[in-house]
Amino acid sequence: MPTDCRDFGYTANDRWAKLPPGFGWKEVAAVATDSRDRVFVFSRGEHPLMVFDPNGTLVAEWDASMFVRPHGITIGPDDCVYCTDDMGHTVRKFSPNGELLFTLGTHAQPSDTGATSIDFRTIKYAGPPFHYPTNLAVAPGGELYVTDGYGNARVHVFGTDGRLLFSWGEPGSGPGQFRVPHGIAIDRDGVVYVADRENSRIQLFTPKGEFLSEWTGLARPSQLFIDRSGKFYVAELGYRAGMWPGTAPPAPDATGGRVSVFDAEHNLLARWGGGSNPTAPGDFFAPHDICVDSRGSVYVSEVTWSAGGSRGLVPPDCHALQKFTLEGDT
Repeated sequence: MPTDCRDFGYTANDRWAKLPPGFGWKEVAAVATDSRDRVFVFSRGEHPLMVFDPNGTLVAEWDASMFVRPHGITIGPDDCVYCTDDMGHTVRKFSPNGELLFTLGTHAQPSDTGATSIDFRTIKYAGPPFHYPTNLAVAPGGELYVTDGYGNARVHVFGTDGRLLFSWGEPGSGPGQFRVPHGIAIDRDGVVYVADRENSRIQLFTPKGEFLSEWTGLARPSQLFIDRSGKFYVAELGYRAGMWPGTAPPAPDATGGRVSVFDAEHNLLARWGGGSNPTAPGDFFAPHDICVDSRGSVYVSEVTWSAGGSRGLVPPDCHALQKFTLEGDT
């Protein structure tokens, strides 16, 4: 299958965001769009939460001083914004205008899982919320599903009022077990899709957490997004960035970061990237989050600094956010 986004009708723009003087980011952990196609960029730097219009013009900046390390962002059908702070061990819900509505978890207090670091291999047992949570999805009924994460191996489900309802998962590679449950999405029927990153698969569950099946053949999926037509967009970290100490890729020529698009039956429709030229527009070094707006434009964020830029694997100016626009869109 081709690895160039242009073969699938997309044009890549790795300098889409028009940052004002003095603004920037080391890397972009997460990206999401609201009902007006405004783009919320959750980055690691001095301006962690910026809002852009579809043309890339900055239209707002929110106070994000409470976050220790931005990790995930989700916008619900009512345009409320959920921000996951992995090193703060919390998820915060904001109104569409940035008013804090409630916080899940206790700031800076990880739960007990026996973990001694952010390395998932130190987890000894599953625990309650949260120990380095990663992402959140909103179910059709409004329940909140949170993946938890680097220092835990669970999915926690909360009511609309923030009350914990139930959890499932444990460390491992069997059905219903996780090695870094990193991303999550829920389809219109309530099926829960969990990006089980270090097991290189997506697991499917009922709304109650009962295992249904798994999708394999993925390269460390970080996050997935389901568009209005039911297509699945998957950001895959690949095997050239963010590798844990002591681990090795499955083969010397294993793929780098890429984006894959599937239909509901898991048929591969498109795939581009691969990391052969990670600084080039349309290729990737460390895909971390992905979303699609109402016009079909795809946004992909990358943790270029922490996944290897800090060690010189890519230059400091390597793109951390790209927009892929469909041919014919403006």
